[in-house]
Amino acid sequence: MPALSHTARLAGFAGLLLPFFAHAELVRDSQLDATLRNFYLHRDYRQEGAEQSRTGSWAQALYLRFRSGFTEGDLGFGVDATSFHALKLDGGSGTSRDGSLPYDHDSLDPADQFGRGGATLKMRHAKSLLRIGLLEPQLPVAFQDDVRVLPQTFEGVLLESNDIDRLKLTAGQLWNMSTRASSNRDKLYLEGDSEAQGSDEMNFFGADYQWTERLKTSYWFSNLKDIYDQHYLSLEHRLPLADDTLLSTTLRYYQHDESGEALSGSIDNHSYGLKVSLQRSVHTFSASYQRMLGADAHPLLGGYTPQLTLVNWVTNGGFVNAGERSWQLRYDYSFAGFGLPGLAFMTRYTSGSDIVRGASSHESEYERDTDLKYTVQSGRLRDLSVQLRNSTVRTSFAKDYDELRLITSYTFRF
Repeated sequence: MPALSHTARLAGFAGLLLPFFAHAELVRDSQLDATLRNFYLHRDYRQEGAEQSRTGSWAQALYLRFRSGFTEGDLGFGVDATSFHALKLDGGSGTSRDGSLPYDHDSLDPADQFGRGGATLKMRHAKSLLRIGLLEPQLPVAFQDDVRVLPQTFEGVLLESNDIDRLKLTAGQLWNMSTRASSNRDKLYLEGDSEAQGSDEMNFFGADYQWTERLKTSYWFSNLKDIYDQHYLSLEHRLPLADDTLLSTTLRYYQHDESGEALSGSIDNHSYGLKVSLQRSVHTFSASYQRMLGADAHPLLGGYTPQLTLVNWVTNGGFVNAGERSWQLRYDYSFAGFGLPGLAFMTRYTSGSDIVRGASSHESEYERDTDLKYTVQSGRLRDLSVQLRNSTVRTSFAKDYDELRLITSYTFRF
């Protein structure tokens, strides 16, 4: 479906909404949020003969999100508007290509500023909500990348329904995406490919069923036209062991095969992951195992789009190489136990082995991550958050580096 036809449809639908904008509920229930995000990243490459000794940048972003209410009646209409803008505070050609700021591919100079925005038209009936336009999905089939100064966005249509008790149904179609370091709207293509191999249509359907308070299962299917078919299954179980102790178990499975014209070639991948977490008071201990099967890696959307439903997805990747076996140990602590609510600590170690690359089937990698985050709990600066993240990445086949991120965020609500 050409991009022009999508724009025309949105414009026509907006015209239909205009008569409803006089309704009081549309204005009375509206909300405007302005979020300031300050993002600093420094990456120090550690291997011999590195193309760059380091990359990184410092930038300030402003997110504006307007959310209207709905018109009266069984069928309610509304409109949302979103604008993102980032300003470079520091960074040059010698440290560009850090995934935060767009850059000139000839001079390597990062952009001084960039941004994007869009509108989302919405309709509500009972417990169903239809949205058309700019989307920020966090779904098993398309998960927004929000780990740099600006978040990734998509355009499409999304329908979510909770009309059936304990069953949530989701369906939709995505047309394009804007990656985290871009103002452009690109086709949907796979990481490692180019937009020339992209598709302008991803159709998906999902069903999440809450059997009991403790047990939930999910099935999702997506078709990235002429690239792949994807199936996703998950099971989540929560078992209270005592008043302050909870055992959580998560099992997830993906299957991918090429589809239609196979613009990205043959795709043969399926994977499973198991995660077990034990939460006791302010402590949480987790262990997970993930296995990639088939001849290919787990396919990911371009622009470093994450797949956070994978149990071993971490700061800088998901341990998704062909044949890879990976395991993770993680510990989380809430300083509320010391009388410091809002302060949280996390550390994890993830290791992957048996990676198949060319003639070798013995490549390996590991990553260590440590987070310290504080969110103000009360007063005029309530919800101000400061996060410090340190990562160490080592592989037998790619770049080795140490990384530091400092992220400050505050939202004004009007």
